[in-house]
Amino acid sequence: MDTLLLARLQFATTTSLHFLFVVVTLGLVTLLVGLQTAWVVTGNPAYERLTRFWGQLYVINYVLGIATGIVMEFQFGLNWSGLSRYVGNVFGAPLAIETLVAFFLESTFLGMWIFGWHRLRKGVHLALLWGVALTAYASAFWIMVANSWLQNPVGYELRDGIAHLTDFGALLTNPSLGMAFGHVLSAGLLVGGMLMAAVSAWHLLRRTPDVALFRLSLRIGLITAALAITLVQGFGFAQFGPVGQVQPTKFGQGPEAQARIAEWTTTFGPGDYTPPVLANVGLGFMILIGFTLGCVWLLLPLLFRDWIIRLRFPLWLVLLALPLPFIAVILGWIAREVGRQPWVAYGLLPTEQAVSPVGAPVMLASLVGFSLLLGTLAVANWMLFARHAARGAHDPALGRPPAQPTEPAHPEPALA
Repeated sequence: MDTLLLARLQFATTTSLHFLFVVVTLGLVTLLVGLQTAWVVTGNPAYERLTRFWGQLYVINYVLGIATGIVMEFQFGLNWSGLSRYVGNVFGAPLAIETLVAFFLESTFLGMWIFGWHRLRKGVHLALLWGVALTAYASAFWIMVANSWLQNPVGYELRDGIAHLTDFGALLTNPSLGMAFGHVLSAGLLVGGMLMAAVSAWHLLRRTPDVALFRLSLRIGLITAALAITLVQGFGFAQFGPVGQVQPTKFGQGPEAQARIAEWTTTFGPGDYTPPVLANVGLGFMILIGFTLGCVWLLLPLLFRDWIIRLRFPLWLVLLALPLPFIAVILGWIAREVGRQPWVAYGLLPTEQAVSPVGAPVMLASLVGFSLLLGTLAVANWMLFARHAARGAHDPALGRPPAQPTEPAHPEPALA
């Protein structure tokens, strides 16, 4: 097999798996902030129980998501040395900021939040969770800054065949950034809302004793998903304008696209500069799923009637719809990334020049090894997630009050 194809398959596989962890993290942390804030403000113990329950599931996803991210990062040096060498001075800047500022701060805040239960004041403990959420959003922002530069290189100049950053502000005002960032955040909210609603529906179908608690959780999840799908559709369709301006070959073959292809042919030589059909196929199915999930609005009136618990059919619909946002996330990634081909940096660095000069057998071994490792981590995550979700919110380990020490029994004195 071809080395380039194997490298692309490996990056597609590992990035797709890691991205699933990312959207769950972004969605759940936002819901957790709302739950714990409601608990601190109202003092309602139901919100505390939901915070502990969903917080435990969030921590499981976060820890294994970090592991998949670390594994994925090795590919830039191992498989894409041409990318690192040619555009590393520009592309590496937002990635470094994401690692040093966002990721380390996020992990620190999360660790203090996990071990701060019953040790910190409620306000301080809540502030730590807000810090986790804000740094998670900052992490997503800087990743999207780096990705948007690959979609539309700006603020650079070429010196000795290497791209150098000349205008940092241009990275932050990239036309490919704003709507795409909003699209990712709203997709995370959609995934988090549907995940919360589906787990709650499963417990209600099992006739769990905590009917009132999971009915509240079902309401929160479905309302979040309904609002999020509207944002997803809005940010998604809004991107067609910037995409048409900065990537004219992505979804059409108009005069501007033909002019750009002629320019590339002169600079890089003859070749196929149109993206694969897979990009448009993924886009079409993603839009179809988006409109299907828009039907979640039809379920909202049922949430305010007591007999919703006795109607199993709507609960089954919510449960069976859970895979749809995850599939849409992967299809959206395919549409964005595959639609950029045959470029790593659009119009600047062809993909074939970015791959590392290694043999196909080595790249195949790397593909198999990385895919097995990432797949194992993904399976482990979902097994742990499902196991702890099935246990319910009776007494999650996260936030459990410390056990009170018991006084040793005093033995009767021995008779002389």
